[in-house]
Amino acid sequence: MMTQDAAIVGLGLTDVGAVYGRSASDFAQQAIRLAVADAGLTLADVDGLLVSAGKSGGVDLSMAESLGLCDLSLLLNVNAFGSTAGAMVEMAALAVASCSAEVVVCVFADAPLREGVRGSQVYERPAGRGFGAHLVASGITNTTAYYALAARRHMEAYGTSSAQLGAVAVSQRAWAADNPAAQFREPLKLIDHQASRLVVEPLHLLDCCLVSNGGAAVVITSAQRAKQLAQPPVHIWGWGQGHPGYSWERGSEFGLSTGAVQSGRIAMTMAGIKPGDVTVREIYDCYTYTVVVTLEDSGFCAKGEGGPLAAGGALAPGGALPTNTGGGQLSSYYLWGFTPLVEAVIQARGHGGLRQVEDNTVVLVSGNGGILQHHSTLVLSPLPKETR
Repeated sequence: MMTQDAAIVGLGLTDVGAVYGRSASDFAQQAIRLAVADAGLTLADVDGLLVSAGKSGGVDLSMAESLGLCDLSLLLNVNAFGSTAGAMVEMAALAVASCSAEVVVCVFADAPLREGVRGSQVYERPAGRGFGAHLVASGITNTTAYYALAARRHMEAYGTSSAQLGAVAVSQRAWAADNPAAQFREPLKLIDHQASRLVVEPLHLLDCCLVSNGGAAVVITSAQRAKQLAQPPVHIWGWGQGHPGYSWERGSEFGLSTGAVQSGRIAMTMAGIKPGDVTVREIYDCYTYTVVVTLEDSGFCAKGEGGPLAAGGALAPGGALPTNTGGGQLSSYYLWGFTPLVEAVIQARGHGGLRQVEDNTVVLVSGNGGILQHHSTLVLSPLPKETR
Protein backbone atom coordinates (compact mmCIF):
# COMPACT_ATOMS: atom_id res chain seq x y z
CA MET A 1 0.00 0.00 0.00
CA MET A 2 1.41 3.41 -1.01
CA THR A 3 1.72 5.66 2.04
CA GLN A 4 4.16 8.40 1.12
CA ASP A 5 5.75 10.12 -1.86
CA ALA A 6 9.49 9.97 -2.54
CA ALA A 7 12.11 12.53 -3.47
CA ILE A 8 15.74 12.64 -4.57
CA VAL A 9 17.64 14.43 -1.82
CA GLY A 10 21.33 13.70 -2.52
CA LEU A 11 23.53 13.75 -5.60
CA GLY A 12 27.11 12.58 -6.01
CA LEU A 13 29.26 12.79 -9.14
CA THR A 14 32.94 11.89 -9.26
CA ASP A 15 35.48 13.20 -11.74
CA VAL A 16 34.48 11.79 -15.12
CA GLY A 17 36.24 11.13 -18.42
CA ALA A 18 39.79 9.94 -18.96
CA VAL A 19 40.39 9.42 -15.23
CA TYR A 20 42.89 6.59 -14.87
CA GLY A 21 44.27 4.56 -11.98
CA ARG A 22 40.94 4.00 -10.22
CA SER A 23 38.55 1.05 -10.30
CA ALA A 24 34.80 1.19 -10.79
CA SER A 25 34.45 0.21 -7.14
CA ASP A 26 36.55 3.22 -6.13
CA PHE A 27 34.33 5.52 -8.18
CA ALA A 28 31.17 3.97 -6.75
CA GLN A 29 32.24 4.36 -3.16
CA GLN A 30 33.21 7.98 -3.73
CA ALA A 31 29.93 8.75 -5.49
CA ILE A 32 27.93 7.23 -2.63
CA ARG A 33 29.83 9.20 0.00
CA LEU A 34 29.38 12.41 -2.00
CA ALA A 35 25.64 11.84 -2.45
CA VAL A 36 25.00 11.02 1.20
CA ALA A 37 26.98 14.05 2.38
CA ASP A 38 25.20 16.22 -0.19
CA ALA A 39 21.89 15.25 1.41
CA GLY A 40 23.15 16.14 4.87
CA LEU A 41 23.00 12.51 5.96
CA THR A 42 25.54 9.92 7.07
CA LEU A 43 26.14 6.36 5.91
CA ALA A 44 24.50 5.21 9.13
CA ASP A 45 21.21 6.64 7.83
CA VAL A 46 21.26 4.43 4.74
CA ASP A 47 19.09 1.31 4.89
CA GLY A 48 18.83 0.59 1.17
CA LEU A 49 21.43 0.23 -1.58
CA LEU A 50 20.93 -0.44 -5.30
CA VAL A 51 24.12 -0.96 -7.29
CA SER A 52 24.87 -1.23 -11.00
CA ALA A 53 28.11 -1.96 -12.81
CA GLY A 54 29.05 -0.96 -16.33
CA LYS A 55 31.36 -2.58 -18.85
CA SER A 56 34.27 -3.02 -16.44
CA GLY A 57 32.28 -4.66 -13.64
CA GLY A 58 33.50 -4.49 -10.05
CA VAL A 59 30.38 -2.89 -8.52
CA ASP A 60 28.32 -5.52 -6.73
CA LEU A 61 26.63 -6.38 -3.46
CA SER A 62 29.96 -6.34 -1.62
CA MET A 63 29.76 -2.54 -1.89
CA ALA A 64 27.64 -2.55 1.27
CA GLU A 65 30.36 -4.31 3.24
CA SER A 66 33.06 -2.04 1.79
CA LEU A 67 31.16 1.00 3.04
CA GLY A 68 30.38 -0.54 6.43
CA LEU A 69 26.62 -0.51 5.82
CA CYS A 70 24.72 -2.70 8.28
CA ASP A 71 21.15 -3.92 8.74
CA LEU A 72 20.04 -2.99 5.23
CA SER A 73 16.41 -3.71 4.37
CA LEU A 74 17.09 -3.41 0.64
CA LEU A 75 20.19 -4.54 -1.26
CA LEU A 76 20.08 -5.38 -4.97
CA ASN A 77 22.26 -5.46 -8.08
CA VAL A 78 20.23 -3.92 -10.91
CA ASN A 79 21.00 -4.07 -14.63
CA ALA A 80 18.80 -2.94 -17.50
CA PHE A 81 21.75 -1.32 -19.29
CA GLY A 82 21.05 2.33 -20.17
CA SER A 83 17.57 2.20 -18.64
CA THR A 84 18.95 1.08 -15.27
CA ALA A 85 18.96 4.50 -13.60
CA GLY A 86 15.24 4.98 -14.15
CA ALA A 87 14.49 1.46 -12.97
CA MET A 88 16.60 2.02 -9.86
CA VAL A 89 14.78 5.23 -8.96
CA GLU A 90 11.47 3.43 -9.49
CA MET A 91 12.50 0.60 -7.15
CA ALA A 92 13.83 3.02 -4.54
CA ALA A 93 10.68 5.14 -4.67
CA LEU A 94 8.49 2.05 -4.28
CA ALA A 95 10.54 0.96 -1.27
CA VAL A 96 10.18 4.38 0.35
CA ALA A 97 6.48 4.61 -0.50
CA SER A 98 5.77 1.23 1.08
CA CYS A 99 7.94 2.04 4.13
CA SER A 100 10.13 -0.98 3.48
CA ALA A 101 13.17 1.33 3.42
CA GLU A 102 13.74 4.91 4.53
CA VAL A 103 16.93 6.07 2.80
CA VAL A 104 17.95 4.35 -0.42
CA VAL A 105 21.12 5.04 -2.41
CA CYS A 106 21.33 4.21 -6.12
CA VAL A 107 24.82 4.08 -7.67
CA PHE A 108 26.43 3.36 -11.02
CA ALA A 109 30.15 3.36 -11.80
CA ASP A 110 32.38 2.20 -14.61
CA ALA A 111 36.05 2.36 -15.56
CA PRO A 112 36.32 0.93 -19.09
CA LEU A 113 38.91 3.41 -20.37
CA ARG A 114 42.57 2.36 -20.29
CA GLU A 115 45.55 4.40 -21.27
CA GLY A 116 46.66 3.68 -24.82
CA VAL A 117 43.40 1.91 -25.77
CA ARG A 118 40.86 3.62 -28.03
CA GLY A 119 37.46 4.14 -26.46
CA SER A 120 35.76 2.52 -29.45
CA GLN A 121 37.49 -0.77 -28.68
CA VAL A 122 35.77 -0.99 -25.31
CA TYR A 123 32.38 -1.81 -26.79
CA GLU A 124 33.44 -4.09 -29.63
CA ARG A 125 31.54 -7.36 -29.66
CA PRO A 126 33.32 -10.72 -29.85
CA ALA A 127 33.19 -12.53 -33.19
CA GLY A 128 30.09 -14.66 -33.56
CA ARG A 129 30.17 -18.42 -33.89
CA GLY A 130 27.81 -20.78 -35.64
CA PHE A 131 24.69 -19.02 -36.92
CA GLY A 132 25.84 -15.77 -35.24
CA ALA A 133 28.78 -15.62 -37.62
CA HIS A 134 26.48 -14.24 -40.32
CA LEU A 135 26.44 -10.95 -38.42
CA VAL A 136 30.22 -10.69 -38.58
CA ALA A 137 30.16 -11.55 -42.28
CA SER A 138 27.71 -8.71 -42.87
CA GLY A 139 29.90 -6.24 -40.96
CA ILE A 140 27.86 -6.05 -37.74
CA THR A 141 30.69 -6.28 -35.23
CA ASN A 142 29.77 -3.61 -32.68
CA THR A 143 26.88 -1.76 -31.06
CA THR A 144 27.20 1.18 -33.42
CA ALA A 145 26.39 -1.07 -36.39
CA TYR A 146 23.04 -2.00 -34.87
CA TYR A 147 22.17 1.62 -34.17
CA ALA A 148 23.26 2.51 -37.70
CA LEU A 149 20.64 0.04 -38.97
CA ALA A 150 18.01 1.68 -36.77
CA ALA A 151 18.99 5.18 -37.87
CA ARG A 152 18.96 4.20 -41.55
CA ARG A 153 15.50 2.70 -41.22
CA HIS A 154 14.24 5.90 -39.58
CA MET A 155 15.81 7.90 -42.41
CA GLU A 156 14.20 5.78 -45.09
CA ALA A 157 10.77 5.87 -43.43
CA TYR A 158 10.61 9.52 -42.41
CA GLY A 159 13.20 11.38 -44.45
CA THR A 160 15.43 12.09 -41.47
CA SER A 161 18.81 13.39 -42.67
CA SER A 162 22.36 13.22 -41.39
CA ALA A 163 22.34 17.01 -41.05
CA GLN A 164 19.30 16.78 -38.78
CA LEU A 165 21.08 14.25 -36.59
CA GLY A 166 24.07 16.57 -36.61
CA ALA A 167 21.86 19.37 -35.28
CA VAL A 168 21.34 17.27 -32.14
CA ALA A 169 25.10 17.09 -31.58
CA VAL A 170 25.49 20.82 -32.22
CA SER A 171 22.73 21.81 -29.80
CA GLN A 172 24.06 19.58 -27.04
CA ARG A 173 27.59 20.92 -27.44
CA ALA A 174 26.15 24.40 -26.95
CA TRP A 175 24.68 23.25 -23.62
CA ALA A 176 27.95 21.54 -22.63
CA ALA A 177 29.84 24.83 -22.99
CA ASP A 178 28.44 25.89 -19.61
CA ASN A 179 28.84 22.53 -17.86
CA PRO A 180 32.10 22.34 -15.86
CA ALA A 181 31.85 18.52 -15.79
CA ALA A 182 31.62 18.14 -19.57
CA GLN A 183 34.48 16.46 -21.41
CA PHE A 184 33.90 18.48 -24.60
CA ARG A 185 33.03 22.17 -24.24
CA GLU A 186 34.52 23.78 -27.33
CA PRO A 187 32.02 25.09 -29.94
CA LEU A 188 30.75 22.65 -32.56
CA LYS A 189 29.30 23.57 -35.94
CA LEU A 190 27.26 21.41 -38.27
CA ILE A 191 30.07 21.46 -40.81
CA ASP A 192 32.32 19.87 -38.15
CA HIS A 193 29.79 17.11 -37.61
CA GLN A 194 29.46 16.40 -41.31
CA ALA A 195 33.25 16.37 -41.74
CA SER A 196 33.81 13.89 -38.92
CA ARG A 197 34.59 10.38 -40.13
CA LEU A 198 31.89 7.82 -40.71
CA VAL A 199 31.96 5.10 -38.05
CA VAL A 200 29.17 3.00 -39.53
CA GLU A 201 27.16 4.69 -42.26
CA PRO A 202 25.06 6.81 -41.69
CA LEU A 203 26.54 7.53 -38.25
CA HIS A 204 29.50 9.90 -38.04
CA LEU A 205 31.95 10.01 -35.15
CA LEU A 206 30.09 13.01 -33.71
CA ASP A 207 26.83 11.05 -33.76
CA CYS A 208 28.30 8.70 -31.14
CA CYS A 209 28.53 9.09 -27.37
CA LEU A 210 31.70 9.34 -25.33
CA VAL A 211 33.34 6.59 -23.30
CA SER A 212 34.03 7.68 -19.72
CA ASN A 213 35.36 6.52 -16.39
CA GLY A 214 33.55 7.70 -13.26
CA GLY A 215 30.58 7.20 -10.98
CA ALA A 216 27.33 8.82 -9.91
CA ALA A 217 24.83 8.25 -7.13
CA VAL A 218 21.52 9.61 -5.86
CA VAL A 219 19.82 9.35 -2.47
CA ILE A 220 16.06 8.82 -2.24
CA THR A 221 13.86 9.22 0.81
CA SER A 222 10.33 10.31 1.68
CA ALA A 223 9.12 13.73 0.59
CA GLN A 224 8.29 14.42 4.23
CA ARG A 225 11.81 13.70 5.46
CA ALA A 226 13.25 15.63 2.53
CA LYS A 227 11.91 18.87 3.99
CA GLN A 228 14.47 18.68 6.81
CA LEU A 229 17.51 17.85 4.66
CA ALA A 230 20.27 19.94 3.14
CA GLN A 231 19.24 20.23 -0.53
CA PRO A 232 16.09 21.30 -2.35
CA PRO A 233 14.13 18.05 -2.83
CA VAL A 234 13.49 16.70 -6.33
CA HIS A 235 10.09 15.08 -6.15
CA ILE A 236 9.44 11.87 -8.08
CA TRP A 237 6.08 12.28 -9.79
CA GLY A 238 6.06 9.26 -12.04
CA TRP A 239 7.95 6.37 -13.56
CA GLY A 240 7.51 3.75 -16.24
CA GLN A 241 9.30 1.04 -18.19
CA GLY A 242 8.97 -0.39 -21.71
CA HIS A 243 10.65 -3.49 -23.15
CA PRO A 244 9.45 -4.02 -26.76
CA GLY A 245 11.14 -7.37 -27.48
CA TYR A 246 11.85 -6.76 -31.16
CA SER A 247 11.88 -9.72 -33.51
CA TRP A 248 14.50 -9.72 -36.24
CA GLU A 249 12.03 -10.38 -39.03
CA ARG A 250 9.60 -8.65 -41.37
CA GLY A 251 7.09 -6.49 -39.54
CA SER A 252 9.39 -5.48 -36.70
CA GLU A 253 9.17 -1.86 -35.54
CA PHE A 254 12.93 -1.80 -34.84
CA GLY A 255 14.29 1.65 -35.61
CA LEU A 256 10.83 3.16 -36.11
CA SER A 257 9.28 2.94 -32.65
CA THR A 258 10.81 2.22 -29.24
CA GLY A 259 9.82 1.25 -25.72
CA ALA A 260 9.78 4.94 -24.86
CA VAL A 261 6.21 4.97 -26.17
CA GLN A 262 5.14 2.65 -23.36
CA SER A 263 7.46 3.89 -20.60
CA GLY A 264 6.65 7.53 -21.34
CA ARG A 265 2.92 6.95 -21.37
CA ILE A 266 3.03 5.08 -18.04
CA ALA A 267 5.25 7.68 -16.33
CA MET A 268 3.27 10.69 -17.55
CA THR A 269 -0.05 9.10 -16.68
CA MET A 270 1.20 8.39 -13.18
CA ALA A 271 2.45 11.97 -12.88
CA GLY A 272 -0.83 13.35 -14.17
CA ILE A 273 0.79 15.28 -17.01
CA LYS A 274 0.96 15.38 -20.80
CA PRO A 275 4.02 15.91 -23.03
CA GLY A 276 3.14 19.59 -23.37
CA ASP A 277 3.56 20.03 -19.60
CA VAL A 278 7.21 18.94 -19.67
CA THR A 279 9.59 21.91 -19.47
CA VAL A 280 12.96 20.10 -19.56
CA ARG A 281 13.93 16.88 -21.37
CA GLU A 282 16.97 14.79 -20.35
CA ILE A 283 17.09 12.01 -22.95
CA TYR A 284 19.46 9.08 -23.25
CA ASP A 285 21.72 9.92 -26.19
CA CYS A 286 24.06 7.05 -26.91
CA TYR A 287 23.62 8.29 -30.50
CA THR A 288 22.03 11.40 -31.97
CA TYR A 289 19.39 9.15 -33.51
CA THR A 290 18.13 8.02 -30.09
CA VAL A 291 17.35 11.62 -29.16
CA VAL A 292 15.25 12.07 -32.31
CA VAL A 293 13.30 8.81 -31.96
CA THR A 294 12.75 9.29 -28.20
CA LEU A 295 11.40 12.80 -28.69
CA GLU A 296 8.90 11.36 -31.13
CA ASP A 297 7.99 8.34 -29.03
CA SER A 298 7.57 10.44 -25.87
CA GLY A 299 5.01 12.58 -27.65
CA PHE A 300 6.93 15.82 -28.06
CA CYS A 301 6.37 15.73 -31.80
CA ALA A 302 4.83 13.49 -34.44
CA LYS A 303 6.69 10.67 -36.15
CA GLY A 304 9.18 12.07 -38.64
CA GLU A 305 9.24 15.52 -37.00
CA GLY A 306 12.11 14.87 -34.57
CA GLY A 307 14.80 15.63 -37.14
CA PRO A 308 13.28 18.92 -38.35
CA LEU A 309 12.66 19.89 -34.73
CA ALA A 310 16.36 19.51 -33.94
CA ALA A 311 17.40 21.29 -37.14
CA GLY A 312 15.19 24.24 -36.22
CA GLY A 313 17.07 24.84 -32.95
CA ALA A 314 14.26 23.80 -30.60
CA LEU A 315 16.56 21.62 -28.47
CA ALA A 316 19.38 24.16 -28.06
CA PRO A 317 19.84 26.92 -25.47
CA GLY A 318 17.08 29.44 -26.05
CA GLY A 319 14.98 26.87 -27.95
CA ALA A 320 11.37 25.96 -27.28
CA LEU A 321 12.21 22.43 -26.02
CA PRO A 322 15.39 22.52 -23.87
CA THR A 323 16.90 19.05 -24.20
CA ASN A 324 20.02 17.45 -22.66
CA THR A 325 20.98 20.66 -20.94
CA GLY A 326 24.33 19.42 -19.66
CA GLY A 327 25.57 18.25 -23.05
CA GLY A 328 24.41 14.67 -22.60
CA GLN A 329 26.51 11.64 -23.39
CA LEU A 330 27.56 13.14 -26.72
CA SER A 331 29.51 16.03 -25.17
CA SER A 332 29.44 15.74 -21.39
CA TYR A 333 30.19 12.22 -20.10
CA TYR A 334 28.86 8.67 -20.41
CA LEU A 335 27.58 7.04 -17.23
CA TRP A 336 24.70 5.09 -18.76
CA GLY A 337 21.32 6.43 -17.60
CA PHE A 338 22.90 8.37 -14.77
CA THR A 339 24.08 11.01 -17.24
CA PRO A 340 20.54 12.30 -17.92
CA LEU A 341 19.48 11.63 -14.32
CA VAL A 342 22.28 13.72 -12.82
CA GLU A 343 21.49 16.66 -15.09
CA ALA A 344 17.78 16.34 -14.32
CA VAL A 345 18.47 16.64 -10.59
CA ILE A 346 20.73 19.65 -11.17
CA GLN A 347 18.08 21.39 -13.28
CA ALA A 348 15.21 20.54 -10.91
CA ARG A 349 17.21 21.95 -8.01
CA GLY A 350 17.92 25.14 -9.94
CA HIS A 351 21.67 24.53 -9.67
CA GLY A 352 22.50 24.66 -13.39
CA GLY A 353 24.38 27.95 -13.27
CA LEU A 354 24.75 29.54 -16.69
CA ARG A 355 22.90 26.62 -18.32
CA GLN A 356 19.97 26.66 -15.89
CA VAL A 357 16.63 26.67 -17.70
CA GLU A 358 14.11 29.32 -16.77
CA ASP A 359 11.23 26.91 -16.21
CA ASN A 360 12.24 23.70 -14.43
CA THR A 361 8.77 22.75 -13.21
CA VAL A 362 8.55 19.35 -14.94
CA VAL A 363 11.66 17.39 -15.92
CA LEU A 364 11.44 14.20 -17.99
CA VAL A 365 14.28 11.68 -17.85
CA SER A 366 14.46 8.92 -20.48
CA GLY A 367 16.76 5.89 -20.46
CA ASN A 368 17.49 3.46 -23.30
CA GLY A 369 19.28 0.15 -22.81
CA GLY A 370 20.72 -2.51 -25.05
CA ILE A 371 19.92 -2.14 -28.75
CA LEU A 372 16.67 -0.20 -28.15
CA GLN A 373 15.50 -3.16 -26.06
CA HIS A 374 14.89 -1.53 -22.66
CA HIS A 375 13.45 1.84 -21.75
CA SER A 376 12.65 3.78 -18.61
CA THR A 377 11.06 7.17 -18.05
CA LEU A 378 10.94 9.36 -14.95
CA VAL A 379 9.00 12.55 -14.29
CA LEU A 380 10.68 14.78 -11.70
CA SER A 381 9.85 18.19 -10.27
CA PRO A 382 11.03 20.67 -7.63
CA LEU A 383 7.38 20.82 -6.54
CA PRO A 384 5.54 18.27 -4.37
CA LYS A 385 3.40 15.85 -6.31
CA GLU A 386 0.14 17.16 -4.89
CA THR A 387 0.70 20.49 -6.67
CA ARG A 388 0.45 18.98 -10.15
